[in-house]
Amino acid sequence: MSLSQQKSPYVHWEYVHPESGDRLRIVPERGGLVTAWCSNGRELLYLDQERFADPGKSIRGGIPVLFPICGNLPGDLLPLPCGEFTLKQHGFARDMPWELQLLEDHSGVKLSLSDTDATRAAYPFEFLIEMLVRPIRNALEIDTTVHNLSQTAMPFSFGLHPYLNVTDLSQVRLEGLPHSCFNHLQMAEAETAIQLAHLTEGVDFLTRPAGPVSLVDEASGRCLKLQHDKPMDLTVVWSDPPRQMVCLEPWTSPRQALITGDRKLEIEVGSQQKLRCSLANC
Repeated sequence: MSLSQQKSPYVHWEYVHPESGDRLRIVPERGGLVTAWCSNGRELLYLDQERFADPGKSIRGGIPVLFPICGNLPGDLLPLPCGEFTLKQHGFARDMPWELQLLEDHSGVKLSLSDTDATRAAYPFEFLIEMLVRPIRNALEIDTTVHNLSQTAMPFSFGLHPYLNVTDLSQVRLEGLPHSCFNHLQMAEAETAIQLAHLTEGVDFLTRPAGPVSLVDEASGRCLKLQHDKPMDLTVVWSDPPRQMVCLEPWTSPRQALITGDRKLEIEVGSQQKLRCSLANC
């Protein structure tokens, strides 16, 4: 079987690619979370299993899904023409149970999330998110389609929050980033090189790269390339020492985009938005 339920080291679904043998672990009830991606015998995702075991704590690891906002809003309030709504940081998708199924060709899995009474209380739209996750040889492809099932146009932002294993934070190099960035910790423009020099102290910044971004783990000689196509072509870099990981996050829009309009996405009634990204060995 390509997809089977496992109990160790925690309850999850395991997908094994029939040709490459690459493995995914997925916990659909915890935000549609991909908790592990093993490629060529190497685990590429970081997961704090002790923290994961406590459902009262936010997850540190895997690939959380950010929807319908990336980042936070002032006072956690989303102003819309129909009223004001309380929407917490990164939205609710990462806290909701998702549906999981094996793709017909067994090339990967599909994760799906639909609106509920609880989501409509925070975000008054009907929607369907379908996320296809395929571990092809030497890469992980994620294709997402967001459907607007509402009777009005639906504004949103979307992002992924991959936690990537590194051997030593002090020996990590990032390639493909522009010279300037936006520092989320100080909410101000900054120089990317200066931010990267503080990876071991903790950073959180957004960039607008012109192409792929690569994370080079010099201690192990490994390299992962984030290929993200428009409109999900922004990159957030986040570190949380002493955890030996770096988050390389593809976002569609910066923080507060649904208020400022900066790269805000909007889907017309009955339409959909396709989003694509991949992580590949380089």
